[in-house]
Amino acid sequence: MLGRALKSYSRDSYVLATKAFWPMGEGPNDRGLSRKHVFEQLHASLKRLQTDYVDIFYCHRYDPETPVDETLRTIEDMVRQGKVLYVGVSEWTAAQIQEGLSVADRYLLDRIVVNQPQYNMFNRTIESEIIPLSERNGVSQVVFSPLAQGVLTGKYRKGQQLPEGSRANDPTSNAWIFNFLGESHLDQVEQLLGVANELGISLSTLALAWILRQTNVASALVGATKIEQLEENVKASGVILPADVIQKIEEILT
Repeated sequence: MLGRALKSYSRDSYVLATKAFWPMGEGPNDRGLSRKHVFEQLHASLKRLQTDYVDIFYCHRYDPETPVDETLRTIEDMVRQGKVLYVGVSEWTAAQIQEGLSVADRYLLDRIVVNQPQYNMFNRTIESEIIPLSERNGVSQVVFSPLAQGVLTGKYRKGQQLPEGSRANDPTSNAWIFNFLGESHLDQVEQLLGVANELGISLSTLALAWILRQTNVASALVGATKIEQLEENVKASGVILPADVIQKIEEILT
């Protein structure tokens, strides 16, 4: 479906990514970052997307069962064939990213240039080690879950029932959201709503603008079920938060 939809747009107008690691079948070769699995999953993605190349290939997790040089050499081969432009990782630790960079340098392979971690106001783990390491090595962040599974939209309020049709009310998709629905987080949501109201913007716009202020963040991955949600999220790219607002947010979050 995505491949057909993209036919309407010029290939140079968007960045296309794919990834590999998680099981795609029951067999021992249907998972991980082995040469065989990476090779097969990349070509399967190209076929589904109806394209000749992807801009970014992500190693979706670190694979302790496959040597890092095997994985990076495989992606290097795909780069040389024009099927991949850039190497990325997702949810790797700082030590694992450093290992990947060192291996690439040792064997003169294409370096990791992008990391895809979870990052939002309620999950700031990457700030301590991953962002400093990335800044030193030219690695940017393309973050996922920037709205904390939708909690930072303001739709979930303290003392209120879960909204009908929401992610939290859907047992097929709510596995992670309850990490962000504790009392302390909902208290912070109320305070953050006050900040957003003072600025005349939505909480989702505030949360995304707060992420995009981080110079090491290249982009934030957002999901939407309505066009209006997408339009609201896009507004964040034009919002510059003043220093006093950033300080106020910091006080709320800490």
